[in-house]
Amino acid sequence: MGSPPIRVAMWSGPRNISTAMMRAWENRPDTVVVDEPLYGYYLSRTGLDHPGAAEVIAHQDPDWRRVTAGLTGPIPDGRAVYYQKHMTHHLLPEVDLAWVDGLQNCFLIRSPESVLASYVKKREQVNAEDLGFRRQAEIFDHVCQCTGRVPPVLEAGEFLKRPGPMLELLCRHLGLDYSERMLNWPPGPRATDGIWAKHWYAAVEASTGFAPYVDRDLDLPPALRSIAETCQPYYERLYPHRLGR
Repeated sequence: MGSPPIRVAMWSGPRNISTAMMRAWENRPDTVVVDEPLYGYYLSRTGLDHPGAAEVIAHQDPDWRRVTAGLTGPIPDGRAVYYQKHMTHHLLPEVDLAWVDGLQNCFLIRSPESVLASYVKKREQVNAEDLGFRRQAEIFDHVCQCTGRVPPVLEAGEFLKRPGPMLELLCRHLGLDYSERMLNWPPGPRATDGIWAKHWYAAVEASTGFAPYVDRDLDLPPALRSIAETCQPYYERLYPHRLGR
């Protein structure tokens, strides 16, 4: 059975397994991927000091309307599947969410403590909005309301314990054939990686598959613990709906 044309949007926050997930989908022969297409818009509007911000803005269209029109238009390269890696916080409040209604929306979640412990290694200044938990819950609620169905949710820690069965479950949910090629990929950078890859993607560029799950004892300082507590209710909003629970 061949795969029908489909646009898969994976909504995540930063410092999740989102780039490895993009690698998995790109290793399918029927799939073309796009890496955080709204990042340039987000940085141009917020003026935030992210690594390589000026370069990102210079390399991406800052008009969210043009970007989203492309994301919902013809699938590039004549492929059957258009996998879109999105950061939830890139959708600022001014962005009309109606465009996501034409996508097969999926959600990738990770505990706030784990996200923060990783994020501050790359960018010391952080607040709750930088992590996208609240916006992720808003997008999730929008999709539920518009479709009348609960979209698929993957919890990163649980996924890493059994990536094969979880990917098979996700593909089945999307009406796609599962491919074991999603479990392994060649190391190195990709032409499809965002211009920001040199700042964020060292680990995934060295990878050839999903890293084994490691249970870490996280001891966050009080300021970060407070941010995690702010984000926790939004994580818990999606957690009960995760696949494979």
